[in-house]
Amino acid sequence: MSATKLKDIASALGLSYSTVSRALKDNYRISEETRNRVKAYADKIKYKPNLAAQSLRNNRTRSIGVLVSNISNSFFSEVLDGIESIGYEKNYQVMITQSLESPENELKQMENLISRSVDGLLVSLCSTSNSVELLKETHLSGTPVVFFDRISALFETHKVVADNCGGSYNLTKHLLENGYKKIAHITSSPELSIAIERLEGYKKALAEYNVPFDEELVKHCLHGGMLIEETEKAVDELLKLEKSPDAIMTASDRITINTITILHNKNIAIPEKIAVAGFSNFSAPQIIAPPLTTIRQPAFEMGKMAAELLIRLIESKKPVDAFEKIILETELVVRKSTIRKR
Repeated sequence: MSATKLKDIASALGLSYSTVSRALKDNYRISEETRNRVKAYADKIKYKPNLAAQSLRNNRTRSIGVLVSNISNSFFSEVLDGIESIGYEKNYQVMITQSLESPENELKQMENLISRSVDGLLVSLCSTSNSVELLKETHLSGTPVVFFDRISALFETHKVVADNCGGSYNLTKHLLENGYKKIAHITSSPELSIAIERLEGYKKALAEYNVPFDEELVKHCLHGGMLIEETEKAVDELLKLEKSPDAIMTASDRITINTITILHNKNIAIPEKIAVAGFSNFSAPQIIAPPLTTIRQPAFEMGKMAAELLIRLIESKKPVDAFEKIILETELVVRKSTIRKR
């Protein structure tokens, strides 16, 4: 049945080949009644489109490439679920690769995806990314690129991000309102878009509550927490300050896990000695001891939105020169890691 051709459907329903083809593509020129009739019959006989033939006709592979920093990161796992849900719905194969926070590997994986003639690229840059020239050239040559989460300002295209500034502001404000005054911030590379935006929100909340910004309380992990030694160094430097922090706000799942582990190993009670809160998409942050206060990002929705925008670019009949930066709301979820006992 999978080999049934459009002309067979057309013959069975007494319609033309072009009418059946357009009906299956939801073409507005075909009446809703006819579209429903064609789809119902196609479902009945389990018709499947010949994607290989379509690719040859349209000069497309019906595949999209995805580049993230680390697939094992729970945030990116959710994003990929969102991307694949749209890929499945739109009949696109999704090819996933990772940079492992290495700019050299990032470039290699970009080249690998492009060499496979993907129809478009979804990219979240590594924490130490040093060039997007290849992506820019690829985008301008007709293979569209859409950024998500970790973005570049060096060329115009669609971008989908979380409200990093607002989330960081709300988290810092929560800590301040609960009596914490010496709030440290452990984050990623200072060049990374999400790190810049989260630092901005942190500073904004401090200024609103008349708490002076102290550069000594901000520590950067250039590899985004992949190397626990970086987080250990950051925590040790904070603890050695004349006035050590009473709270630590972390900027990623890995940095959060590392920070909590380090504090536990040093027998530093959370939140009695130091409160901990962070940006996180753990599937179950409540099972951490104590349950972790988090800023939850709409990762699944980010993946869906980015994939929809990319496929829209791929299938556009004319060049697109108007692009959007979509900012998705985050959610503050308060748990015991920041609540002081009265």
